[in-house]
Amino acid sequence: MTRVHGYGRIDRSRTLTFTFNGRTYTGHPGDTLASALLANGVHRLGTSVKFGRPRGITAAWTEDATALVQIERPFPEPMLQATTVELVDGLVARGVNGQGTLADVPDPARYDHRHVHTDTLVVGAGPAGLLAALAAARAGEDVVLVDDRPAAGGSLTGTERIDGRPALEFVDDVVDELARLGVQHLQRTTAFGHYDDGFVLALERRTDHLGAAAPPNRSRQRVHRIRALKTVLATGAQERPIVFSDNDRPGIMLASSARDYLHRYGVLAGDEIIVFTADDAAYAAAIDLAGAGARVTVLDAREHPPLEWVSRATAVGIPVHPATVVTGTEGEQRVRTVLARTADGSVRFPANLLLVSGGWNPVTHLFSHIRGTLTYDASLGSFRPCGSLPGVTVIGAAGGTLELTEVLREGGGQDAPHADPEPPRTPTRVMWRTEGDPDRQFVDLQRDATVTDISRAVGAGLRSMEHVKRYTTIGTAHDQGKTSGVVASGITAELLGVPIEKLGTTTFRPPYTPVAFAALAGRARGRLFDPVRTTMLHDWHVEAGAVFEDVGQWKRPRYYPRPGEDMDAAVLRECAAVRSGVGILDGSTLGKIDVQGPDSGVLLDRLYTNMMSTLRVGRVRYGVMCGNDGMVLDDGTVLRLDENRYLITTTTGGAATVLDWMEEWLQTEWPELRVHLTSVTEQWSVFPVVGPRSRDVIGAVFPDLDVSNEAFPFMTWRDTTLDDIPVRIARISFSGELAYEVNVNSWYAPALWQRLLAAGEKYGITPYGTETMHVLRAEKGYPIIGQDTDGTVTPQDLGMSWVVSKKKDDFIGKRSFARPENNNPQRKQLVSLLPVDGRTRLPEGSQIVELCEDDRLPEPPVPMLGHVTSSYFSAELGRPFALALVKNGRARIGEVVHVPYNGTLVRAQIGETVLVDPEGARRDG
Repeated sequence: MTRVHGYGRIDRSRTLTFTFNGRTYTGHPGDTLASALLANGVHRLGTSVKFGRPRGITAAWTEDATALVQIERPFPEPMLQATTVELVDGLVARGVNGQGTLADVPDPARYDHRHVHTDTLVVGAGPAGLLAALAAARAGEDVVLVDDRPAAGGSLTGTERIDGRPALEFVDDVVDELARLGVQHLQRTTAFGHYDDGFVLALERRTDHLGAAAPPNRSRQRVHRIRALKTVLATGAQERPIVFSDNDRPGIMLASSARDYLHRYGVLAGDEIIVFTADDAAYAAAIDLAGAGARVTVLDAREHPPLEWVSRATAVGIPVHPATVVTGTEGEQRVRTVLARTADGSVRFPANLLLVSGGWNPVTHLFSHIRGTLTYDASLGSFRPCGSLPGVTVIGAAGGTLELTEVLREGGGQDAPHADPEPPRTPTRVMWRTEGDPDRQFVDLQRDATVTDISRAVGAGLRSMEHVKRYTTIGTAHDQGKTSGVVASGITAELLGVPIEKLGTTTFRPPYTPVAFAALAGRARGRLFDPVRTTMLHDWHVEAGAVFEDVGQWKRPRYYPRPGEDMDAAVLRECAAVRSGVGILDGSTLGKIDVQGPDSGVLLDRLYTNMMSTLRVGRVRYGVMCGNDGMVLDDGTVLRLDENRYLITTTTGGAATVLDWMEEWLQTEWPELRVHLTSVTEQWSVFPVVGPRSRDVIGAVFPDLDVSNEAFPFMTWRDTTLDDIPVRIARISFSGELAYEVNVNSWYAPALWQRLLAAGEKYGITPYGTETMHVLRAEKGYPIIGQDTDGTVTPQDLGMSWVVSKKKDDFIGKRSFARPENNNPQRKQLVSLLPVDGRTRLPEGSQIVELCEDDRLPEPPVPMLGHVTSSYFSAELGRPFALALVKNGRARIGEVVHVPYNGTLVRAQIGETVLVDPEGARRDG
């Protein structure tokens, strides 16, 4: 064990047991998996994704590029950073080779979303963020403070002093006051995406670890959708590595991370340590590690290291070698020797831990997400925010301020507390890499991307960092280039011979850290991912043995097979029953929209291609809606209920789309119209009673209703009652047969259904499903929008020029009908196809071709005339038939075309779309 007594904030009174790579270890509450492994002397975790080289732990938090693990218990979770996995008892994990394994069992955990509106959002609970949140809360603002660590304090180690007392005591006091002021303070919460208008997405880890037991009413992770008037980014800075040969071995780590492991977890990651630095901050790490018992040597790349820091180091026995750079490492599974170059030549240092510090990169990701401009700061050797964004403030180290005193001032304003003084900073030596073998100089350790890869990209002519990034894959792994991005820019600039400030860096994009798909889905998973909708008769359909199909989100009975029947046999039986007797359909899924208001007729006239304002009360009219391009969007019927009220129907799958379409025009283009739209799809159940005996059934159930053709003609509706329950019946037919659509409040649907079945029993009433409905309507040439259309079909293409008004000045899509392309005679038009052999049912989607004059198939690419949209076997016709979209189809009626099918060419004759009762005598009754 490498625990050091007197260090760390873990709970040593309790011991946790965990398993890693098949071996059992112990740790303590407050550990991460990485700190517990280091405490047990484990440095190698897995291998790299491309070359299979050993990989260890390179950092202490989200900037780690190598410590990827697969969690196996309490439940599988792939590709997590060991540095961010909080230890729990019974944890089982293993290292990975850069690729994880997806779980093969459902995740039982709950994931939630939450919407938050606030005056001020502060991201980061380091000193600057804490003081910014405190100042806003004291000013009476509503404040949300988020931070990704388990506890507030940011990168404070606890060795600092603020206002003359330990820094962590100061942090605790500020946190307590924030709680008293009602600040919503969320630790373990990572702001991973920043968008326009103050919108931030943040992921909260709701338990000690993804696998820890959680109360039943709590989710494991929660996505907070935060909308803030002001956003303060206090996201800090991350230490930057330096590239040298074999810089990927386990046992090589950022200097600040080793210091973090010591003070946060009480772990001494090595006892013979080399610190390679070009920045002052590494001296504090070296001194602290030496004070914990390690033998430490500092190699400073600068010729003149800061004298005060050198004096402090040598005072505790740390030798300092100026003008010395690391050129490589040796070791099998872990660093054993550090190779360096001094002014006097090469030298070797024994070491089991090599710490690197090349300066600091402000964490600018969230600023960059919303197109914030970054500028190169030579004193930092990095890019920092430049300019301003509305409602966004960047403070502290995130803005390039690294001194604690200045950080406190930026966060707290004029009344900021004071930190004990530190030695003045000596400028960082900007150093991207040392000499060595570029094939073994790793820039992105997760991607196994090297200096050679960058050189190859430059040699291929790439001059943009965005192109170099994609060529090399640098910065595209889980760490999103936190340690490799700026280094890659620096090396690329050197190879190109241009200043890095001119070259720039890549654009950061969400997410800042990886986010599980389950968290983004929230509760929209399993059955809730695409909610299942059922009608009030669903249980009856199940008991009747219905086979269901998904239509939109609805479960609809497709057919009702009897013993020994397949779908074809069942559908033929149902079709014959409807054509010869009476059938009944549960059509409750039909979209229904209640349109009310003095300007209802005006709105509908603008939306439909035909006139609706002239429709008389008590009448029904078929209508088509088109998009701006003149293509059919949806169709349905319109019932005029009163002077200022209509009920329109839509296709089942198009109900939500049509309502959204109508609301968009009403709210954004014609807000002056006095109209209200209400979806009533679920409120009304609808049962079409269809067939030559339908009038008998309706007359028996509703004796007070005159169902004669004279009193109740086609395309009208009537209100009646049954046992004092209001019922609306409409003479509408989607089958071409005499039909009545019975509408009732859905609460009474099961009882009315049973009454209709009972009344129709002596006529052989037959429940039928959607497949039979499709056959019946296709025999009449009625198109289904979305099946017989594909977004490129106009009403004229469907043979429905009659539905396009020539009286109206305008309606949506009218202008497009005059376009030359919309009047091209070679447009695809809806026609029927009758296979000449009278036996073959053409598969839907089949292509229709025209042969050469000698009846040969043309050479590829074969020109296509169109495709089959609907295809069925007809009991009425005694043969298969199809509907199809064919170029200039109506002019080809009578012609024979060919459809490649099953290795042969099927001959089919083009015909009119209406194949059954073209005069409409059955429908009109």
